[in-house]
Amino acid sequence: MPLSHLSRNWRALLSRHRIGTSEVVESAPDRSVFQQDYDRIVFCSAFRRLKDKTQVFPLAQSDYVRNRLTHSLEASCVGRSLGTKVGHEVVKKHSLQGDLHASDFGAVVAAACLAHDIGNPPFGHAGEDAIREWCAAPDGALDQLGLTGAQRADFERYEGNAQGFRLLTALQSPSNRGGLQLTAATLMAFSKYPCASDITPLLGGRSVKKFGFFQSEAALFGKAAKNVGMILRADGVWRRHPLAFLVEAADDICYRIVDLEDASRIGIIPYHDVEELLLDVAGGAAKTPRLATIREPKERIEYLRAKSIGALVDEIATLFLDHEEAIVSGEYDCALLDESKKKETLDKIEELSLDKIYVARSAMEIEAAGCEVISGLLDLFFTAVCQHASPNPASIRSRVLMTLLPEQFLSDQRKPDADPYLRLLKVVDFICGMTDSYAITLYRRLKGIELPA
Repeated sequence: MPLSHLSRNWRALLSRHRIGTSEVVESAPDRSVFQQDYDRIVFCSAFRRLKDKTQVFPLAQSDYVRNRLTHSLEASCVGRSLGTKVGHEVVKKHSLQGDLHASDFGAVVAAACLAHDIGNPPFGHAGEDAIREWCAAPDGALDQLGLTGAQRADFERYEGNAQGFRLLTALQSPSNRGGLQLTAATLMAFSKYPCASDITPLLGGRSVKKFGFFQSEAALFGKAAKNVGMILRADGVWRRHPLAFLVEAADDICYRIVDLEDASRIGIIPYHDVEELLLDVAGGAAKTPRLATIREPKERIEYLRAKSIGALVDEIATLFLDHEEAIVSGEYDCALLDESKKKETLDKIEELSLDKIYVARSAMEIEAAGCEVISGLLDLFFTAVCQHASPNPASIRSRVLMTLLPEQFLSDQRKPDADPYLRLLKVVDFICGMTDSYAITLYRRLKGIELPA
């Protein structure tokens, strides 16, 4: 691809257009529109709720261990570094100084990273599994509602990434068209999986491993993708926004390195094993001169964590720039971290995480309970809305439950949606917005296990 084409593409890819509004946003170097995106995400209630959502260790008692909020903040820091490094070289290479600044790239990636887990239900991936299983149960919700194939797929393959896009563009600031009205650039960088739920896996590639939007937001997603000039691959599926690769890398770097640090802190993996792995990622003794002066194990791990992240940021930025033309043209569809020179060590870390961290007994016990909580809440509230949508009288229990559903999850006059797809989707919206602790408390109260104080 000629350099002039890449220049035009980058100008479009960092579109300042806000989704849901026709306003023309002027550039302000002291506080760019992309920095405003970051601030809008920080101040939204869904972001605050991440403080009580599972990262790896549900309901962790140690304040040292990460939750979704701290993980998202750390990923955004790594993302800003990655984006700014890449942006500096792209702006210089394509003479974009009059239109873009390196900090624009950093701000877009940082904002997208900040929101990357915002759609996760209580109990993390176990919560996603619980929703999929409940929805797809024989004679369950999907069989009762008579949905289209694409609508069914939204629930059968239920995805926190798609819930995140819905949350940013519809559920937060619901009176606004476009929700938070973030820029198209930030929304598309956020969308690591720019395809609908019913896209066949036969397409192949990293970007269709999961899906990124529900049928309810399909038209809006298409407008945002068109606005930044994303390449349409097939009906309902696009090539990734280039900066989505950096968002993915920032998340991958954080969970591989930081989960290891947390595991060492709570004693799941010995300090010595963690130190050996991180030392290799950081580049060995030559790249970690201060390590010899640090005695306390916790501090040694923290130092090596910082050096490891720094080394990976430098390498990933270089890899992105090496593949820039293929990434912008849509020909590249791999995870950048898979091309790291430290892939062997990173794979060892991932293997160790799968064997030791993610299956720790404490995590498994609470996640199993979380599955019961989520399926139980879905049973209760779905039954309630279906009874109220029926011409037959609803039970006393269902009438009480309807009073607990906030208005935004119902249609006018506090009635269930006439559209069965939206009826189920809004029940899922309600439960997905809960924190781990609130979901458990509500479940216990509705089941009569405990009463409000």
